Amino acid sequence: MLPLAGGESAGQAREFLVFAAPQTLVMQWRQGHAFMRELFLQDRIGLAVFDNELRLVRTNTHLLPYLGVPDELYGARLGDFLQEADAQVLDTCLRNVLATGTPLVGFDVKVHTRVEPGAGRIMSVSAFRLQGANEHVIGVTATFTDVTDQRLSRHRLDLLHRATTVLSTTLAAAESARDLANVLVPEFSDVAVIDVAEAVFSGDEPTPEHYSSHTLRRTAAAGAAPGALLAGEVVDMDTGGTLSDRMWSHSEDDSVGPDDALGHMHGMSAWLRARGALIGRIRVGRSCDRPPFTGDDLDLLAEIASRAALVVDNARRYTRERNAAVGLQRSLLPSSTTDTATVHTASVYLPTDTATGVSGDWFDVIPLSSARVALVVGDVVGRGLRATVTMARLRTAVRTLADLDLEPDELLAHLDDLVSELASDTKDAETSLGSFGATCLYMTYDPVTRQCLAASAGHPPPALVAPDGSAVHVDLNPGPPLGVGGLPFESVTFEAADHSVLALCTDGLIARGHADVDEGMAALRHALSPALAPGRPLEEVGPEVVGELVPGPLADDVTLLLATVHGVSAQDHASWTLAADPSVVSEARAHVLGQLSLWGLDELAFTTELVASELITNAIRYAGGTIGLRLIRTSSLICEVSDASNTQPRMRRAHDTEEGGRGLFLIAQLTDRWGSRYTRSGKTIWTEQELPPSR
Repeated sequence: MLPLAGGESAGQAREFLVFAAPQTLVMQWRQGHAFMRELFLQDRIGLAVFDNELRLVRTNTHLLPYLGVPDELYGARLGDFLQEADAQVLDTCLRNVLATGTPLVGFDVKVHTRVEPGAGRIMSVSAFRLQGANEHVIGVTATFTDVTDQRLSRHRLDLLHRATTVLSTTLAAAESARDLANVLVPEFSDVAVIDVAEAVFSGDEPTPEHYSSHTLRRTAAAGAAPGALLAGEVVDMDTGGTLSDRMWSHSEDDSVGPDDALGHMHGMSAWLRARGALIGRIRVGRSCDRPPFTGDDLDLLAEIASRAALVVDNARRYTRERNAAVGLQRSLLPSSTTDTATVHTASVYLPTDTATGVSGDWFDVIPLSSARVALVVGDVVGRGLRATVTMARLRTAVRTLADLDLEPDELLAHLDDLVSELASDTKDAETSLGSFGATCLYMTYDPVTRQCLAASAGHPPPALVAPDGSAVHVDLNPGPPLGVGGLPFESVTFEAADHSVLALCTDGLIARGHADVDEGMAALRHALSPALAPGRPLEEVGPEVVGELVPGPLADDVTLLLATVHGVSAQDHASWTLAADPSVVSEARAHVLGQLSLWGLDELAFTTELVASELITNAIRYAGGTIGLRLIRTSSLICEVSDASNTQPRMRRAHDTEEGGRGLFLIAQLTDRWGSRYTRSGKTIWTEQELPPSR
């Protein structure tokens, strides 16, 4: 019921217009009216109604409660009190709603008033079109919600998340610092400078934070002009024994020099501290055209510094442990180059770049009797100090077994037994194989026969590069890895011509980037052939081949052992076959004297004649069968006597009343070295004498 008395109050009206409507519809109308009234009275969300020309026709009292917004907004446009660029963005969005009828929901826009542009405020805008009863468009309604604080909080959380992510990707202090600086610039600051304690890079303990004097290295800088901040510069600073995070305006910071890139900026600094020690410092700066930092920004920087300090300290501890492991590993390996009379070797060993530390790769070059040489390459399962210690035990065992002059398959069988015993002694059965399992390739080279004898325990075969540059991998049947047991090892014999190169490696060299080991072996052959140019030193070839096959970070240790072989010429060795008869002793002496005379070694004639006589006499007396006598001239004079007996000779001290038993003792006194080795047909006793100086 509506009063019809124009201008008069409802109480004085005599005529009324009465409408009849369902009660439900009336209630909805009243609810809508109350809703609209309260909506325009609330002050948490700005509410505005625009006409078709985007003129304000109705607003609540807190549309934009900021300096520069007029109290009376009826008929005003957004461009009357907002900066032109901001108003254009909003007008474009509202016109699109008017034209299409598609609501705008949660559109973020930064707005600045004309009076106070400043940093601006982030508004979340939603809008929908208004239509009359005949679907005629009469305007658009928009809500404005200030979400500046929420967006800044989300931005800080995102920044903290990104900083944490880059800090967790590596254990290299310098790389972590560079990544962090690039995260801070430009979103958080215009310049970021990160200094790290000098002790971090050597793995030493950093200076306690309550000390006054600290030495930092400028490790990373982002956003600075070239040359403004020198990476690697060492900075000595006095903190007075008190560390506190702080903010400053322009050049108020005492630690900022006039030439520093932060010298004319709003800035903050936060210390990197861990376990009571000063690890480093982060400084950030903003130019004067950006808003100064706030207390919340300083809290964020302090949180980032706290996480960075833990990462840098872990990197320092990792560096210390890795340096110890690598140092131990290298101290347990032989020299990178070795020279014998018949073999020249050069090696490359690169430890892994992974956070788990070095692996258990090892190689060895072992001189054997009769100018022969053993080449060894092995790889222990696992990484870290445990793998290094296991490698040392296995390398010692290989050297001990090699001193017995065992053939490769027999040596690996003994080594397999040793690894199995080590694994069985481990209390944790699940980790025993991971602690002591290994692969190994053992091969010997005989310079007289040019024959190589090789056997493998789960290890890649050696490559043989002929003098003409052709390369092949030796066709051998690898046995199981050491510690597995149950299967025998098989030796393979092949010939290596003079000036051939043998290449032994671990799987870290041929497995990288290749799904199939055969592909990696082929890549190694293709890299070796052109690199081994005639006359080129092996010391140059190894690094080039490794650099070509594994150019990036190493996921595993890489070992490459190259050996150039040189046989003993026919003029430098002589051999005779003798019957087991006492009469051949004088014949043997004559052979020895004649050969030494041809070589110009008459100075060694008496000793060598005596040695040959004694050894042949013993072979006739105790072994029988065919006897072999051989002389070899290399860097020393080698005398060998072979027989069919498997009895190992032993040197003992004879009593005064005994007529015999003094032969080996006499031989040991007259020669530089002596020993014996088993062969497939018996044994060989050998002696070595130093050659007289050349005249």
